[in-house]
Amino acid sequence: MEQKKYWQSFGEKNQSAAYNQEVKDEFKEELPFVADESKGFLETAAPRRDFLKYVGFSTAAAAVAASCEMPIKKAIPFANKPEDIVPGVANYYATTYVQDGDVVSVVAKVRDGRPIKIEGNDLSPITKGGTSARVQASVLDLYDTARLRFPTIDGKEVTFEAADKAVAAAIAGNVVVVSSTITSPTSKEVIAQFLAKYPGSKHVTYDAVSYSALIEANAATNGVAAIPDYHFENAKAIVSLGADFLGTWLSPVAFSKQYATGKKINEKNPSMSKHIHFESVASLTGSNADEKYLHRPSETGAIAAALLSAVTGGSVNGIADATLKAGIQNAAKELLANKGAALVVAGSNDVNIQIIVNAINNAVGAGGSTINWAARNNTRAGVDANFVQLVKDMNAGSVGTLILVGANPAYSWHDAAGFTAGLAKVKTTISFATKADETAVLCKFVLPDHHYLESWGDAEAISGHVSFIQPTIYPLFKTRQWQDSLLKWSGNASDYLAFLKTSWSAKLGGVDAWDKTLQDGVLAATPAAFSAGSFSSAAVANAVTAATSAKKGGALELVLYEKVGIGAGQGASNPWLQELPDPVTRATWDNYVIVSPALARTLLKIDLNNGGQADAYEVNPPKPVVKVTVGGKTIELPALIIPGTHPETIGIAVGYGRSENIGKAANGVGKNAFALASLQGNNVSFTNSSVEVVATGEKYPVALTQTHSRYDTEQGNRTEVMKELTLAEYKHHPTEIREERADELRGQISGGEKLNDEQVLQKFEGAGTLYPVYDRPGIKWGMSVDLNACTGCGACVVACNAENNVSVVGKPEVLRGHEMHWLRIDRYYSGDMDNPNVVFQPLMCQHCDNAPCENVCPVAATNHSSEGLNQMTYNRCIGTRYCANNCPYKVRRFNWADYTGADSFGDNQTGHVNDVVLNMSDDLTRMVLNPDVTVRSRGVIEKCSFCVQRLQEGKLKAKKDSRPLEDTDVKVACQQACPTEAITFGNANSKHSAITKVRLDNPNRSFYVLEQLHVLPGVTYLAKVRNTEEKHEGAKHEGAKHEEKKA
Repeated sequence: MEQKKYWQSFGEKNQSAAYNQEVKDEFKEELPFVADESKGFLETAAPRRDFLKYVGFSTAAAAVAASCEMPIKKAIPFANKPEDIVPGVANYYATTYVQDGDVVSVVAKVRDGRPIKIEGNDLSPITKGGTSARVQASVLDLYDTARLRFPTIDGKEVTFEAADKAVAAAIAGNVVVVSSTITSPTSKEVIAQFLAKYPGSKHVTYDAVSYSALIEANAATNGVAAIPDYHFENAKAIVSLGADFLGTWLSPVAFSKQYATGKKINEKNPSMSKHIHFESVASLTGSNADEKYLHRPSETGAIAAALLSAVTGGSVNGIADATLKAGIQNAAKELLANKGAALVVAGSNDVNIQIIVNAINNAVGAGGSTINWAARNNTRAGVDANFVQLVKDMNAGSVGTLILVGANPAYSWHDAAGFTAGLAKVKTTISFATKADETAVLCKFVLPDHHYLESWGDAEAISGHVSFIQPTIYPLFKTRQWQDSLLKWSGNASDYLAFLKTSWSAKLGGVDAWDKTLQDGVLAATPAAFSAGSFSSAAVANAVTAATSAKKGGALELVLYEKVGIGAGQGASNPWLQELPDPVTRATWDNYVIVSPALARTLLKIDLNNGGQADAYEVNPPKPVVKVTVGGKTIELPALIIPGTHPETIGIAVGYGRSENIGKAANGVGKNAFALASLQGNNVSFTNSSVEVVATGEKYPVALTQTHSRYDTEQGNRTEVMKELTLAEYKHHPTEIREERADELRGQISGGEKLNDEQVLQKFEGAGTLYPVYDRPGIKWGMSVDLNACTGCGACVVACNAENNVSVVGKPEVLRGHEMHWLRIDRYYSGDMDNPNVVFQPLMCQHCDNAPCENVCPVAATNHSSEGLNQMTYNRCIGTRYCANNCPYKVRRFNWADYTGADSFGDNQTGHVNDVVLNMSDDLTRMVLNPDVTVRSRGVIEKCSFCVQRLQEGKLKAKKDSRPLEDTDVKVACQQACPTEAITFGNANSKHSAITKVRLDNPNRSFYVLEQLHVLPGVTYLAKVRNTEEKHEGAKHEGAKHEEKKA
C-alpha cells in the first residue's frame, strides 16, 4: 500500500541529516557536567550532580536543606462570609465577552469570589457555547498588573469626584465621542443622551481593522449601510476571497460553529459542503479549505469580476494564470450547482470588490438562505471616511473635546502621526482606556473603565439577539464604567445599572423577567423569516470596470493580516495568547514577514529542497531579517518561510509593537505594521501592490514550535499518525481506512494473515503483548477528535492553560523547546510544497491502557487508574524524564524552571525565567489559578489529566443525586471551549454516552495514532475527509508515513 508523505517541517520532508540528528536529542538541554570528580561535591566549579539544579532545587539548597525555613504565606479567613459563597464550591454567572465589537455569550466560573475560567453559554443561539482563544484568555486580562488603578489628570492620581468637576469645567466646543464598534443598545442611548447636551456634537465609530467597504457596498447594492447576518450552515458551496472567517473575519466563533455543521459526515449518507478559497498569504481558513488557489492581492478584483461573469453565463477573462482560471471556473460550477445554498464572502476593504461579491451572491440566490438581510451583524460598524474627516477637523482646530471609548488610533491608524498631531490641537481629551495605551498617554483626562467581568451591560451582536453582561467580581481597582461617567456628565441622576435595569425591565415586562433573563444571559428573539433583501445592480458595472482596471502590482506585494490570538493588538499583553503557537506558522512571541518557498530561494538564498540550506534555516532559531519598504515607510522583521503563500506576496501580522505600558508580555515583542496600511479612496487598505524587500544579513531568533515534540526515533519513522482521504475516495471505498488499519496490525497477530479485517481489529488488543487483558468495568474515560471539524483555532489550548494552571515559560524557554502546553495542535502538510494541503491534529496525553510511561518510572509517579486514566503523582516525581523519553506521542512536559513560583525555596526564579514569567507569579496574576489543580514545581513532569478535577466533580454530583453518571455531568476544558464541537468525551463503557455513539456511528473513519505500537490509546480520531474530486497522491489512500513535521 502506498504511504502518503505528511510533513511538519522541511527537514522532515527532505529527511535531512540535521533533522535526523536532532531526533536523537529529545530534550535539547546542555547540562553542565564536568569530568573532574576528584573534588568534593560542593567544591567543583560545576558539580557533576549539578543536575539537581534542573530537577527542583539548587546545589546550595540541597546542601543546606536541613537548615532551610519555608517561606511564610498567610491565609486570611472570611471575617463575614458572603451568604452565596461556599468555600471550595464554584458559582457560575452568565455574562458576555465584549471587546471592540466582538461579542460572545459566556459563563464565568467563580471560585471564592474570583473568576478563574470562561466557558461558552450554551443558551446563545449565535455561538451555542463556542469560544475562541481570546475569549478563553480574557480572564487573565482581569488580573493584569498593567491595568490602570485610578483616574488621572495630566498623569496625576485624582478621585472620580475631582475628575468629574474638572471634566465638567473643561468640556467645550464641538464634542466628539470616538469609540470602537459598540453593540450595546443601552450604551448607544447613553451616548445619545450625552451628545444631546452639546449641540453639534457627534459619535464616530473607529475600527482598527476596518469593514468600511463592506458596509458601503451593502448601501450601494441593497440600500442598507450595515452588514447582514451570514449563515454558513445553510451553504453547500462556499467561496471565500481572502476572508478568514474561521480565524478573524467578523464573527469567527459563530461562523466556525456554522461551518462545521457542513463538514461533519454521516457515514450512512456521506455528504459535505464544498469550500473553495482564494488567498495570497496562508491563513487559518485557507488551511481548512477543500481547494485553495493562490493569487496576488492586486488580482482580487479581477478574480471577483471573472467569477461574476462565470456565474452569469459569461466567460472567465482577464486571468493569465491557468491554475487560477481553472479555480474560478470550478468555483462558478459549484456555486451554480448549489443555487440557493451558496455563499461568497470577501475580506477586501475595496468597495468595488464587495459590490461585485454582492452581485455574485444575488446571482446564486444567497439572499434569504445563506444571507439574511432581515437581521444585521452589528460587530463592525466603523466607516473610515468618517474618521478621516474627524482627523481633518482635529487638525483644523474645530474639535473642542474628544472622548475615546475603546479606540486606540494613535497605535492602529495608518497615519498615526496625523492623528497625534490633531489630538494635540484638541483642548480637552478624555480616555476611558483600561491601560495606558498609545492613545491614553496623550490624553489629559484618563478615567479607567472596568474589565467586562466587573461590568454591567448588554450587547446585540445580531439584530434581535441580546446578550447581557453582569459583574462576577467587585472592581479590583478604582475604576468606573464609562457609561456611568457619561450619564453623570449629561446630568442624569441614575447610574448605568439603574439605567440598564429600567430600560430592559420595561421591554421585558417587569423586574422578574429581567432577573430571569440576566440569569440566562441571553435574550433570543423569535426567529423571523429570512429576507432576501432588495438588490440593485446599478453600481455593479462601474465596480467591475474599476476592479479590473486596477493598476498592476510591482515585483512584490504585501498583505497585512490579524493573528487568531493577537487580533489587532488586543491580545498583545496577554501571555497566554503570546505563547499560543499561531495555527498557520506555529510561531510564538513575535510577528515576522511570511514568504513563500519560491521567494525564499531568491530573497533569502534558501532552497528548502536543499537539505543543508533547509537545515541551516530551520534547525536554528535565528531567522534571516529582511527590510520591507512601503511608500517610504520601512520595517525590519525576521522572515519565515510558509508554504501556501503566493510567491510574489509577503504577509505581516498587525497587533505587535505595542507600548510597554500595556503590559510586560507586550514589551519589545514584534513591530507595529499598521503604518504600512494606506488610504485608498475612502477606505483603509491592508494590502499594498508595490513593496520593496531586501535581506539585511542580520538574524533574529523566532520561537517556533514547529520542530518540537517529534515522534520519530533513531529506530525509524513511525506511521499511523494521520489519516486523510477525499470525499470521492471515501464514497468509492468507505472501508479504506479500516482496512488500512487492519493491514498495519495484521503482522503483529499470530496467524493474522488468515484473519479478516474485523477479526484483526478485535484480536489486536490481546495479541503481541506481554500483558494480560483485564476487564474494565465501571467507568472507562475516552475521547474522540473529529479532524473534519477541527479548524486549528487554538481555543482548546488556551482553555487547557486556564483550567489546569499550565505555566507560561516565556520566549527564551520556548526557543529551547520547553513550552509547557498539555495540548498541542500539530499541523501537517501533504502534497505540493508551494500550495500544500493542511491538516490540524490536536494531540494530548492519549491515556494509553498499555502506557509505556508507566513501566519506566522508578518511583511510580505515573500510574494507571481503574477508570483508564494515566495519572501523575507530582509530589512523588523526581524528574528522571524516563516517562517523557518513553512516550511515543511526546506529550509530557518537564518543568525546567520554577515557572509558577511554586517551589519552597525563595528566589528560585531570578536568573532562570524572564520578566513575563515573573509577572505571572505576581500575587494579583496568581488570582487566576484554579485551586482544584496542583501548581507544579521545578523538576516535575506534567501532562494532560483529562481534567481529572472535573471528572471527580461530575461523579460527586451524580452520586449526590443518586443516579448514574451522564454526559452532562462532565465536560473537559478543551471539549467545552471548542467552537466546532470537534471533541467528544465521556464514559466509553456506557452504551448511552456520546463517546460510545461517535465510535459506533463512525467505524470507517476511526483510527488511533500510532496504533501499531500496541500502547492502546484512549483517544480515537476521525480521519480528515476533503471534498475534492481528485485522488490523493498515490493510487490508494495512505497512512501518514511519519515524515511529519509539526509546525
